[in-house]
Amino acid sequence: MNTQTPKQKKSDNNRIVKQLVLMAVGMFAFGFALVPIYDIFCEVTGFRTQNERDEITQTMEIDKERLITVEFVANNNQTSDWEFRPVISKMQVYPGKIYNVNYFAKNLANTKVVGTATPDVKPVEMNKHFKKLECFCFTQQEFAGNEGREMPVQFVIDPNVPKYLERMTLSYTFFANEKLTAELNAKSN
Repeated sequence: MNTQTPKQKKSDNNRIVKQLVLMAVGMFAFGFALVPIYDIFCEVTGFRTQNERDEITQTMEIDKERLITVEFVANNNQTSDWEFRPVISKMQVYPGKIYNVNYFAKNLANTKVVGTATPDVKPVEMNKHFKKLECFCFTQQEFAGNEGREMPVQFVIDPNVPKYLERMTLSYTFFANEKLTAELNAKSN
C-alpha cells in the first residue's frame, strides 16, 4: 500500500524529471566535448586516422625554398634490457614533403617483452608543425626474446612553419611495459 500523499508523489515525479533532463543535457554536452578531447588526444599522441593523414598531406605544398634539419635521438630507460637507436641521426627535409625514417630496437632479454615509446619534439613550438603520419609509438611493440627490428616513423613538417624554426629534434624514450609484459609471459607459460 502506497502511503505517499499526492503532493509527495508530485514532488518525487518532479525530482525524477529534473534528473532525467540533467542527464540528457549532460550527455549532449559530453557529445560536443568529445571533438576537442579527441583533438587533444591526437595532438599529444600524434595519432591520426587515415582520412586525417590524407587531409593533412593533400593540402600541403612542398616548400623547396628551405630545408629544416631534423635530428633523431633515442633514449633508453636505464633499467631496460633494450638496444634502441635511430637508424640515421639526422636529415634535412623540405617542409610539406613526406619522409620515412626508422628506429631500431632489440630486446636483449631471453623472454618476451612489450615495449612502449614516448615521443618528444624540440623545440616545443615545432609540435604544431611536425605531423607524424605513421609511428611505432602509436601501438605497443611486442618482441620475442632477443628479437630486434626496425620500426618506422612517417612524418611531414607543415610548410607554414615559421622561418626561424630551422632545426628540430625528434626524440623517443623506449621502455618495457611491465604490466603488458607480465600478461604476455603469463599467457606463454
